[in-house]
Amino acid sequence: MSHKRIPKRKAAIAVGGVAALGAAAILLPNANASQDNSASAATPKTLKAAGASDLSSQIAGLLGDAFAGSYYDSATQQLVVNVISGDNNNVVVQAEKAGAKVRQVQNSTAELTAAAQVLKTKATIPGTAWSVDPKTNKIQVLADSSVTGAKWDTVLSTVKSLGTSMATVKKTAGSFKTLVSGGDAIFAQTAQGGVRCSLGFNVTASDGTPAFLTAGHCGVAAKQWSDSQNGQPIATVDQATFPGNDFSLVKYDDPATQTTSDVNVGNGQTVQITQAEDATVGTQVFRMGSTTGLHNGTVTGLDATVNFQSETDPNGVDTVNGLIQTDVCAEAGDSGGSLFTQDGGAVGLTSGGSGDCTSGGETFFQPVTAALTATGATLGDAGAGAAGAGAGAGAGDTATADPSATAADPSATATDGTGDQSGAADPSATDGTGAQSGAVDPSATDGTGAGTGTGTGDGSALTSSH
Repeated sequence: MSHKRIPKRKAAIAVGGVAALGAAAILLPNANASQDNSASAATPKTLKAAGASDLSSQIAGLLGDAFAGSYYDSATQQLVVNVISGDNNNVVVQAEKAGAKVRQVQNSTAELTAAAQVLKTKATIPGTAWSVDPKTNKIQVLADSSVTGAKWDTVLSTVKSLGTSMATVKKTAGSFKTLVSGGDAIFAQTAQGGVRCSLGFNVTASDGTPAFLTAGHCGVAAKQWSDSQNGQPIATVDQATFPGNDFSLVKYDDPATQTTSDVNVGNGQTVQITQAEDATVGTQVFRMGSTTGLHNGTVTGLDATVNFQSETDPNGVDTVNGLIQTDVCAEAGDSGGSLFTQDGGAVGLTSGGSGDCTSGGETFFQPVTAALTATGATLGDAGAGAAGAGAGAGAGDTATADPSATAADPSATATDGTGDQSGAADPSATDGTGAQSGAVDPSATDGTGAGTGTGTGDGSALTSSH
């Protein structure tokens, strides 16, 4: 795909937000290897993450009710498939022949779903979340720092009623919140003031016009969005869903806008997005956001339910279902940003979470596949057909990047996302802060830019595990 300057106007906003991080590398973590001791008659296939997701879907259809979830063992690069205990030698053989490593577990998908329904009925409390963890074959229940007193007692008693073999519960630092903030990337003005989110993925709407996906709570908060603070709107929300789900389809106002099907990871580099794919527990993923830039981690749970405190009703709950749970950090302003794989698979849109990129935390993502199905949009270029540069007036061609070589060193990034992002942003900036009032400098790698308030990134290069 070509990447050329578009003289007509600034190109469509760079996928994943404009405050990408520089070229500091990080030693990426491996997921824990499977601890089961099941024997296999067939040798499991060695797979990449995308292949594991596809194989999991195939085996789920093959095994039917005997299928109890799966996860990717990144240490062995194998898919581990859970099957329910009992007289199931036939389904074990089928799964092994398909290329999976099989282990027998106690809880079926139907039983886990029923347990989640009990939590929904009895423990839908602001600050709680739960998801299925196929590694433990249990539901993992989280409660943030706001869940105290009688609320905490309710969570504990509900989990206890499910049994220790069905669910676990733990406290998490901070509080669950959607990650909207005022600052940079994509901007909107509301009666309550300015808000900032991050662009997820450029797409083509069902009518063939150029558009992008971002978080639903961003689209609910404001109708029109700009690529600069206090700038003229360039895109208008076409569809927005929140709560329940968390995605928005935002159409560019100019139907001739040229977009790119990639993620801008800074320093003139991009990761080409080639397909949408479902998440698999255990796979390595990368998140791009306008406040904290590029960070990586692992998928830790699927079909997560998160109960956010309502921003419009002090006594209300905004519940979002079907989310992807990860240990990737995120902060205010990262909402809507892209979650993707090293191989260019679009996985999720940042919804919310707890913690920050200093202490860590849990972060939840709207699956891209569900958003595309609901909106009728497709991944890929739109407009005149030629790929553009990133946000701002960046010069020169962009190069394809390996995100594992450009993932951020969390110690090098600012954590407040503050500053007046009043002009064209620097895609190579590493902190997402400061008054980026000047033009883009594509060669900058230290997070500095025209204006004030920026920080210096850590340029040390560590060895990537991939």
